[in-house]
Amino acid sequence: MRPVTEREVRASFVNCTKGEAKRLAVPRNLSTWPWEDLDFLGWQDPAAPERAYLVAEVGDGLVGVALRRAAPHAGHVRRSMCSLCLTTHSRDGVSLMTAARSGRNGQQGNSVGAYFCSDLACSLYLRGKKQVGPGGRPHETLSLEEKIQRTAEYLAGFLGKVVA
Repeated sequence: MRPVTEREVRASFVNCTKGEAKRLAVPRNLSTWPWEDLDFLGWQDPAAPERAYLVAEVGDGLVGVALRRAAPHAGHVRRSMCSLCLTTHSRDGVSLMTAARSGRNGQQGNSVGAYFCSDLACSLYLRGKKQVGPGGRPHETLSLEEKIQRTAEYLAGFLGKVVA
């Protein structure tokens, strides 16, 4: 992903108002993110753990979505798999995240959900830059480029449902 500015991030959101986009918590250290290793920019709101945000390059522009993270289940010990990068986490490492659909559908309360890595560090797990532990990444015969392409396709599918 190419480096982006706070202004570009705020302007990219498709499922919230301009006022909401202006008030959301954008990471302050955007210049230090590992852009060459990112397929999308994803972060949690430090003041509201149930909120997360995702910004991805789509065509020539950016598409940002505000996400709601489902509350983790007490005593949750099973393993879950992220639907983007296929990384398996135990406990609350994977969360159901929902995004209000853009436009009239979102205003009527319609949303789209998927299971994502709770920290939205899918790109780093995929490249082995961030480790989950034993059994976190299944062995695959795909090349890294093919895994990145698959993740990009899954992400495009999710974003397509949000903006449809």
